[in-house]
Amino acid sequence: MRSREILAQTAHRPYPRPSGQWIMRQHWCDLLFAHWSVDPSALRACIPRELELDLDEHGRAWLAVVPFRMENIRFFCTPAAPWISAFPELNVRTYVKYKGEPGVFFFSLDAANPVGCALGRAWFYLPYEYARMRLNHGGDPVRYSSFRRHAVNDANGLPVAADFVAEYAPAGPVYYSQPGSLEHWLTERYRLFSYDFKNSRVWVGEIQHGPWPLQPARARIAINTMARPVGFDLAPAPELLHFVRNIEVLCWRPTPA
Repeated sequence: MRSREILAQTAHRPYPRPSGQWIMRQHWCDLLFAHWSVDPSALRACIPRELELDLDEHGRAWLAVVPFRMENIRFFCTPAAPWISAFPELNVRTYVKYKGEPGVFFFSLDAANPVGCALGRAWFYLPYEYARMRLNHGGDPVRYSSFRRHAVNDANGLPVAADFVAEYAPAGPVYYSQPGSLEHWLTERYRLFSYDFKNSRVWVGEIQHGPWPLQPARARIAINTMARPVGFDLAPAPELLHFVRNIEVLCWRPTPA
């Protein structure tokens, strides 16, 4: 799909797409949305005070673990660079608002490429972590493993591992979420908020892609300690599972909020 075709898909967006020039294009594939509802008060303590925790219509807070693979990563007007253009990534995220605007907040983004981790930290103020990762992509089930290279400290200052091992696959046909549904509220978000802890500043990043081609999913999760650094031991079985085979994404450079 050409970039102008991606830009033209706006009817599904809950707010207008960003103006100005996008700086990066990415292809996401074999993505799993694994969601757990968590205690809002405990989650509120984990996000910067400038951000408001976004709750669903039933007052629930949600935390997601999202494994996938990025491919064909390139900057505007440049070809894909072989050494950083494809690698697995694994995100831990929740849902927030900043001055009433909804978006995503990442607790961590593990990636198998040290250059990509360094660029993500320096350019996007995102908490990238280098991990040893493997997956077989393009087949069912997807077999995915991630072991963070360096343990991080939890809220009590104790080192904890952040690892993930799972098999997952689609379990039904592609569908598109409807406005007002929970899966639409969880997935159709095109704004991320990151935090520069050194300068106590919120940054806003924008993305654009077509509507999520969701599929019901099944998963067998053998190891999942990804949320322990922020104080959560997640249940073995997620409450919600969705699979996405492929989606093309455009990214804008973050700006100060």
